[in-house]
Amino acid sequence: MDPTLILGIIIVILALAFAFSNGFNDAANAVATVISTRAISPTTGIIIAGICEFIGAYFLGTAVAQTIGKGIVNLEVVSGSKYGIIVVFATIIGSTLWNILCTILGFPISASHSLIGGFIGAGIFGFGFDVINWANVAMIFFALIIAPLVGSLASFLLLKTTYFFFKNATTKINNFFRILEIIASMNFALSHGTNDGQKPMGLIVFSLIVLGLMKPSTGSFVVPKWVVLACSFFITLGVLIGGWNVIKTVGSRIFRIRHIHSFSALVSGAIVIYLASFIGLPLSTTHVISSTVMGAGAAERFKGVRWTTMKNIFIVWVITIPATAIFCGLLYILIFRILKFFGL
Repeated sequence: MDPTLILGIIIVILALAFAFSNGFNDAANAVATVISTRAISPTTGIIIAGICEFIGAYFLGTAVAQTIGKGIVNLEVVSGSKYGIIVVFATIIGSTLWNILCTILGFPISASHSLIGGFIGAGIFGFGFDVINWANVAMIFFALIIAPLVGSLASFLLLKTTYFFFKNATTKINNFFRILEIIASMNFALSHGTNDGQKPMGLIVFSLIVLGLMKPSTGSFVVPKWVVLACSFFITLGVLIGGWNVIKTVGSRIFRIRHIHSFSALVSGAIVIYLASFIGLPLSTTHVISSTVMGAGAAERFKGVRWTTMKNIFIVWVITIPATAIFCGLLYILIFRILKFFGL
C-alpha cells in the first residue's frame, strides 16, 4: 500500500480519536446542569445530547472547520515540506492526551485551547513563527477570552429578568422551567456540535492536503461529506460514553443550581456558541457553560458560587494553551529526530 495513503489513514484515525476525546470531556456541557437538577435521568440526558450533537455537527455548517484548516497554520508553507505532516501528528497526539488526562482528573478543560495551542506550538517548532497566521490567531484568542465573559453576563441578566417577570409565580412554575431547561439542553448540544464538532474536520482536511491526497479547492475550503460524517459520529460517541467526573464538576461543584439557573445558563451559552459558529470562530464550549453557570449563580447569590472551584478551573484554562503548545512542539521535535535517525 502507498505509504502516503497509510499516513493519511493514521491521521484520520488520530483525528477521530481527538473528536472522541472532545465529546468524552464535553458531555458535561449540555447535560451537567439538567442532570444536577434531576430534570432528566443521566442516561436519557446523554442519549438526547448525543443525538443533538450529531445533528449540529453534521447539518449546521463547517465554518469553524475552515478556520481550523486554513486560518491558523499557513497551509501552503507546511504542504511544501515532506515533514509538514508531523505538525498534525504532534498536534493531535498531544492535545488528545491532554484532553484525556484532564477528563480523568475531573477538570472541565477546553479541547479548543488544547487543539489550538498544540497546532500553534507544533507549527512554530517545525517552521518558525512566520508560519502562523497571527491575525487570525489574535481573533481566535479574543473570542476565547470574551465568550465566557459575555456568557456569564448574559446568564446573570437573563436570570434577573426571568425573576422579574415571574416574581409572583407559585412553586408550580418549577415544572415549567424543568421543561424549558430540557429544551435548552438539547439546543446547547446542537450548538456544541456546530463548534466543537468542526475542529477535527478541519484537521483532517488540512492533513490530506499536506499529504497531497486531496487538492485544495480554488477560493474555498471544502470539507468532504465522509469527513463530516465520521467526525460527527465519533464526537457523538464520546458524548454517549461521557466524562462523568466533568459532569459532576460543572453540574454541582460551581453552584447548587435549580431548574431556573440551568435554563438561564444553557440558553445564554447556546446563543454565544451559535454566534461564534456562524462567524467561524472556534470557542471553548466548556468555558462558556462553566461561566454561564457561574453567572446564574452570582445572580442568585454571589456567595453561593464556589469560587475555589472556579479558580481551579481558571488555572487549567490559563495553562492549557502554553502547556499544549510546548508539549506538542516538543513532540514535533521528537518525531522529526526519530525520522531523521532512520534516514526518512
